[in-house]
Order: sequence, then structure tokens, then C-alpha cells
Amino acid sequence: MFNNKQLEVLNTELNSSRIKTREKGNINLSYLEGFDVIETANKVFGFGNWSYTISKLEQVSQELNQNQNYVVCYKALVNILVYDENHIKLVNREDVGFGSGIAKTLADSHESGAKEAITDALKRSLRSFGNQFGNSLYDKSRNHQNQAKQQNKQIPPSNNQNQRNSTQAFNQYEYQSLYNLGLNIVEQNGFLIVVGDDIFSKKDSIKACGFRWDGKTKQWYKQFEQGVA
Repeated sequence: MFNNKQLEVLNTELNSSRIKTREKGNINLSYLEGFDVIETANKVFGFGNWSYTISKLEQVSQELNQNQNYVVCYKALVNILVYDENHIKLVNREDVGFGSGIAKTLADSHESGAKEAITDALKRSLRSFGNQFGNSLYDKSRNHQNQAKQQNKQIPPSNNQNQRNSTQAFNQYEYQSLYNLGLNIVEQNGFLIVVGDDIFSKKDSIKACGFRWDGKTKQWYKQFEQGVA
């Protein structure tokens, strides 16, 4: 099915620089981003040698949170086909994924939740092809989290002596959609700051959580009062 070059790449250890981390409750989770696994599939299998279809996409729940944002959760079932070079043989994989969207409008929350569920299902389907698609991240005996932290150290805001861990200062549930995007929230001098990679490209989700953009410091911020945010 796969040629020697493909097998060599698939059996190669996962590069720790590709691993991202985020906190969920008191647990650090390691993961690969959606665009990363798609690019990897294109490199390993080749453009036109793999495809995916959405077998099922359904809404699981919908509610309003305390900030009057809509919270919509979706479940997706994604099917993946991978062909050999001659498109004679193929491998079929399928898995389920979940996603939640938080926004001021129903349309935006539905869009975010559906996209997140599809991406999650896609990543879970591809992981059956091994290390390069993050399957090794499920091996608890491997020290992926420390490797990822060393590679993905985030530069904290200036004057960080007043910065506190987000899990201790406010309710993480309000910003779950941002954590799902690989972002994090820190407190500094009475403000909440969004930190992470590609924060401007994720502006719609960040703005939906009430943050504003500061052009001078290049940061998304929000005033914070303990017990309110």
C-alpha cells in the first residue's frame, strides 16, 4: 500500500516542535493543530492521494452562559480515504470528534462549534496512521508534554510580577473555546491577556469572549475583576 519512503516517514518519531499544549482543568494536554495534520497528510500521501468526507454533523447542545454568549456543541463523524500512488489500493478510516463554539451570535457559535468538531474528527481519524499524526501523544509513558513546553514557551506580557495562573483566577469554562484553539489566558495588572500562537488570526473567537485588541502592545486584553470574569 505505502512505498518505502512513506513508511520511513510514518515510522519516524514525532518532532516535538509540532506539539502544542493547553490546560484543561488541572491537566496539561498535548495535541497537534488541524492545519499541521493536513499539511502532513499532503506531504506523506501526496496531493490528490487522500481525501475526507463528513459522514455526520449534528448539534449536541445549546445554551447561554453567564456572559450571555451562546455556547453550541457539535459532534462530527469524518471518513478518510488514502490511496496508493496508482489509486488502485486504498485505506479507509473513520472517527468521531466534538467541538464547542462560544459567541455573541448563534450563527458564529454554530460555525465555530461545527468547524471544531470536524477538525477534531479529522485529527482522530488520521492518528490511526501513527506517530506523524499524533498517535504517540496518547502514550502516557512518553514525555511529550515537557518536550512541547520547551519548544513552545510563550513570551509573557511585560511586568509579569502580577501575572497569575489562569486556572486559579477565574472560571476556565468561559474561555473553553480559546483553550481549544491552543490559546491561554493570563492575568496582569488587573487585565486578562490572551497568549498563544497566531492570536490575530483567531480574532473572531477572541472577540466573542469579550477581549479587545491593543495595537500598541499587540495584545488582546480584557479588564478583570476577581469573581466577575
